[in-house]
Amino acid sequence: MTDNPDEARHSFPITQWSLVQRAGREDIDGKNALAILLRHYLPALLSHLVIRQGIDTHRANDLLQGFLTAKVLEQRLILKADQERGRFRTFLLTALDRYVIDEIRRSRAGIRAADQPHVDVDNLTELPAQSCGPDRTFDVAWARQVLADAERRMRMECRRMNRGDLWAVFEGRVLRPAMDGTEPVEYDKLIREFGFRSPVEASNAMISSKRMFARCLRAVVAEYAGDEAQTEAEIRDLYQILSGARAG
Repeated sequence: MTDNPDEARHSFPITQWSLVQRAGREDIDGKNALAILLRHYLPALLSHLVIRQGIDTHRANDLLQGFLTAKVLEQRLILKADQERGRFRTFLLTALDRYVIDEIRRSRAGIRAADQPHVDVDNLTELPAQSCGPDRTFDVAWARQVLADAERRMRMECRRMNRGDLWAVFEGRVLRPAMDGTEPVEYDKLIREFGFRSPVEASNAMISSKRMFARCLRAVVAEYAGDEAQTEAEIRDLYQILSGARAG
């Protein structure tokens, strides 16, 4: 689990419910589906605890690990998610917040967890949704996690193809300026470093790198979004979330 919540500061509103349903099973397919869900949600959940709830990072990691073990794995929380009762992320955040409140109260009272009465997770599904929806920190954390997964996929593809120039152009001209607010690397520098024969050739590499990243992003989203239409919807939501974060 990451120790730096700032690396994952963003998220996604639509979840493919067939994936959630599969994640509740105990077979290999269910375990794989659960792994996909957790990979996309864990950084956002950690950011929620640290940034939104103001919990120390190490304590937040401990609480999140306890939540995964006690609620998600042992009590099979995912089985309690119901599409008719609202968004999966609202359900997940509510369950996590309830767990954290219980753990903090238990810690303050000096009472061991083993001495506490069992809490039926069915009760969690009856909680009303938050009036303003899941907090913005969680949304942005999830979206940035998806982008980070796409970045890693693109770096691997560039390495496999021996096209470090494509990655360098994309990172220097698009990625770092968008994520860090730095100035785009000048084409003259890229031409000197990677031996492009002209600014046109460097510009063509820029176009190719953008297309490659778009493919990688789509592949990451398609892992959990299901069909093509839902993949498109997820990508639109991703850009809306990130656009809103930049405007804020």
